[in-house]
Amino acid sequence: MCAFARPKLPFAWRNKDNFSASLSRWIGYVFYDVLPGHGYEIREEQIYIAFQIASGICKKKVYFAEAGTGTGKTFAYLLSAISYARLVGKPVVIACASTALQEQLAGPNGDINTLSRLLDLDVDARMAKDPRQYVCDVRVNRLTSALDKQPGGSLGEVIAWAKRTGLGERSEIPHVSDRVWANVAWNEFSFCEECSARGFCKLVKAREHYRAARDLIISDHGIFFEDLWTRYERTADGKPPLLPAYSAVIFDEGHKIILPAAMRAGRQVDKDDVTSMLSFLERIQGARTSLISAAFAARIASTRFFEDLQLAAIQDERTDRLAVRIGDGLLEAADTLRRALDVLSLELQNEQELHTQSLPRARIQAYEERIERATTALAGFCRNRGKDAIVWVERVDGSFWVVPRNINDMLNRHLFNQKLPVVFSSATLSVGGDFSYLARTLGIKEPSGSSVGSPFEFDKQVIIYLPRPYLTGDQEGRLTPAVRRLAALLQRSGGRALVLTNSPADVRKIRAGLKDIPLPFNILWEDSAERGYLIRSFREDITSVLVGAGFWEGIDVPGESISLLVIWRLPFPPHDPLIEAQRQEVEEQGLDPKIEVDYPAMGLKLKQGCGRLIRKRNDRGVIAILEPVLGMPWEQVVMEALPAGAGVVNRMDDLTVLNT
Repeated sequence: MCAFARPKLPFAWRNKDNFSASLSRWIGYVFYDVLPGHGYEIREEQIYIAFQIASGICKKKVYFAEAGTGTGKTFAYLLSAISYARLVGKPVVIACASTALQEQLAGPNGDINTLSRLLDLDVDARMAKDPRQYVCDVRVNRLTSALDKQPGGSLGEVIAWAKRTGLGERSEIPHVSDRVWANVAWNEFSFCEECSARGFCKLVKAREHYRAARDLIISDHGIFFEDLWTRYERTADGKPPLLPAYSAVIFDEGHKIILPAAMRAGRQVDKDDVTSMLSFLERIQGARTSLISAAFAARIASTRFFEDLQLAAIQDERTDRLAVRIGDGLLEAADTLRRALDVLSLELQNEQELHTQSLPRARIQAYEERIERATTALAGFCRNRGKDAIVWVERVDGSFWVVPRNINDMLNRHLFNQKLPVVFSSATLSVGGDFSYLARTLGIKEPSGSSVGSPFEFDKQVIIYLPRPYLTGDQEGRLTPAVRRLAALLQRSGGRALVLTNSPADVRKIRAGLKDIPLPFNILWEDSAERGYLIRSFREDITSVLVGAGFWEGIDVPGESISLLVIWRLPFPPHDPLIEAQRQEVEEQGLDPKIEVDYPAMGLKLKQGCGRLIRKRNDRGVIAILEPVLGMPWEQVVMEALPAGAGVVNRMDDLTVLNT
């Protein structure tokens, strides 16, 4: 096949009216005849969801495809995605929740290559990764120049690798920690406009590569929404969109799109970035007094605003996005900073016109763009006294985020109303088979979808332990007996456990509670090492215990390593600004936010967490929930989130599966 040839459909068809029926026949043939010949078992749940996805795509619907753990939903949607891309002549975008899932799909040993080989499809699938997954050569060179000698350890290893790599992807050097990688990776504050390698760097080459994909583009959620929100603007400015024109979208782990959609639509005001820019401007040799004065005034306004912002942040240990108390003082400080930055922007333009030697043109343009982003964010915050935006403070770096409150309207305008097939795929899209919570969150008025359970026999593989409640109703009062109960469970299971908490603070409490209890196995604490390293260690050390708040999703450890799954506390949503916006919306409609938001959100996350236990047909184990369930207002939601058919016991002595 020549480089520009359009790939052929893998089955015979006469016309577009006949395409849907032909696709369905081919899907049946693949699952009933071809794959079993290669050792794959026939799963009726997989085949059913594959037919439903095919129908949704052919009818250009927004479709929810929920399939339980072990169904094989990836193969189910890939068959339709490849076929539809070849019918239309444009690739289908599969947007994933993480880089790890992208690799699982499109890596050398991923599902796409496997399916392509088994069916002789020659699938052209290319990954569109987060730009932060690529090394920035300029940052590497600056870092090397700033050091007196070649550094040792991990940083030295990364710098040496960066000088010889061709692609510059982090996947080539996966064992390096996030902290070390951040020193050399591209970031949104890089001065690409004045870069000597502009247009030729590794990130640009990567974009050129994936834009030419014929069948599939494997994106992450963030890149997809960055493209969606900026597509018209970039085209109007004569720039190519981040992604090429596509024929359909499939969201893998579709329940997780709200945060990346909101963040890519929002604007960030980063204190360190503003401070760095102002420091640079104040040090310019020969600059006009008015520019220096404007920079100084902006520094004072910035200091005041971020001090007031920290005082207004509502602390919640369960989230990194801290809600903000909006008052007159904070609004005034934000408006003062906005006006100061407006003056600074004008002075920068004058400086460029009057003293072209003072600043490189590219640097001025970069600063003007940053100032514009900051003033847009501050103006959005001040408009209507903050009622038109969702705002928060990032716990990690103290940056200020302003996100449009009308994300639902934006999704409908830019995506759902474009007559493109859009499929949401996940094991957790509904609460008890009801898609209304997710549909309302996304602004979809009439959701269409189907749900199939897992092919696993949970009645034979899982026991649910719901102990009787503690005598005290106080959280702190329950801590000591809860730790004792946890220790007893771990001793009974001989380790081999995953303990899911709601926050790093819970991890610290458990760690303190267990320190004087002798346990004959290794306990891996979330805060003790990089996530990937912890998961690998947990998988390899079968009797170990992994404790953390960040393992409710995306951890696939089949076998004995997880024979016990402990839910330390039910995952009710925190005071996260995005959740608070949902609560406020349903309250304005006269509905109960606990019933409409808190319980469904908790149920979906609990369902995800429970899915960590059984990954293969020969897995078995116990799910223990250490917070009261029976007789509580949330009992029904919890029971619907648990593996269907699993037996429930109230006494630890009845957990016979842990004794074998």
